[in-house]
Amino acid sequence: METKKIVDALKKGVVTVVFEKLDTGETRIMPCTLNNDISETEMIIKEYSSPDTLIMWALDKKAWRDVRVSTIIDWYEGYPKEK
Repeated sequence: METKKIVDALKKGVVTVVFEKLDTGETRIMPCTLNNDISETEMIIKEYSSPDTLIMWALDKKAWRDVRVSTIIDWYEGYPKEK
């Protein structure tokens, strides 16, 4: 998985990340961003590079979350799609 594409999309706007939670194994669908215009908090975004983990602002939890790249099932730009 190319993490640069996800990070670029997060900086641009809202991204929905679908991943498997490490502690429970359940699938989590998380709208998130790295864009200060969208978040409700002032984020200080520094360049970071981790081949294993992505750090992002979870819009539904209003908190920072880190997601292991190996647990990401899917991701797409925009808010979660209605089922």
